[in-house]
Amino acid sequence: MRRRWIVLLVAAALVVSAAVVVVWRLRSDDRSRFAAALRLAPTSASRFSWTDWAGVRAELDADLSSSSTGDDVGAFLQDAFDRDLSSTTALDASAPTIQDEIGFSPATLDWELFTQGTDGALVLMGLPEDFDVAGLRDRLRSIGFAEPDEADGVWRGGVDLLEGLGGPVTPELAALVIDEDAGVLAGSDDPDFLERRGDLARGDHEDGVRDVVDAVGPALSASVATGDQACSSLAMTDADPADRTRASELVEQAGGVHPVTGFAIAAQPGGGVRVAMAFETDDQARADADSRSKLAAGPAPGQGGTFPERFELGEVVASGRVLTMAMTPVEGTYVVSDLSHGPVLFATC
Repeated sequence: MRRRWIVLLVAAALVVSAAVVVVWRLRSDDRSRFAAALRLAPTSASRFSWTDWAGVRAELDADLSSSSTGDDVGAFLQDAFDRDLSSTTALDASAPTIQDEIGFSPATLDWELFTQGTDGALVLMGLPEDFDVAGLRDRLRSIGFAEPDEADGVWRGGVDLLEGLGGPVTPELAALVIDEDAGVLAGSDDPDFLERRGDLARGDHEDGVRDVVDAVGPALSASVATGDQACSSLAMTDADPADRTRASELVEQAGGVHPVTGFAIAAQPGGGVRVAMAFETDDQARADADSRSKLAAGPAPGQGGTFPERFELGEVVASGRVLTMAMTPVEGTYVVSDLSHGPVLFATC
């Protein structure tokens, strides 16, 4: 009897352990979607705009499919805008047209990563496992895209071809690559840049961008920048002289700040927002966790008013070279879209 109880207890423990492993893997997969997409981005990119379309559809309980109309997609994007979940997409104005005429859109894509840098702009789009790739190829042929010799080659359309469609379409879809094995559709306004995307990809490159993408976790949408980009686009240099003076005083009172090597602001499932900043050293991250939390809880020169009018600041944590800030947006505010462009005092360098 005693031996039987031991066997039962061991079996129960194994079941619990297996359940924990499964949950961990599911969460790991959720957390790594953005990180996996980042590997495909060009090394030269300095700004990254992420949208987890499958996650946004789930968050909004949206019932969409490949048979949805362009009007359906437009209504979905309006709902996403109202929840501040669509400011990072490059497909917003294009969505109704590409749904109706090309056969993909935020209604069907798994995710989207829009990158901008010195080599060019690239939009990467995750395809679901059941996506009709053959149907997409047929649509592209009928529209007038020049078909490549290889299955993963560049479909060349051009801006003039896109302008002949029934509505606006972003130039980033003027050339397309269908990577069926990877489940990725890539687009750019520059077909030659698109053709070289594999050679230019970041892969396992470690830097501040990778640090902050890992730190924001399962983001529904996110705006990410390299350190240099963040220090220019979010800096107080674009504010008027009075605001710059006030900002300098507030930074000094808070204890000063260090330059960031990466910055991210992300919308989380459930409505929260998380900010992540990466630094050169652990000590800098710890010091800035204190000073930047003070800045994020006070006046917002350059933005107007105060940060507490926009969000309630939660836990601020320094872990290694990265600090994270948890935020709860005030109802009716657009924290991600408003604070992904400068000047933003608590993100200043």
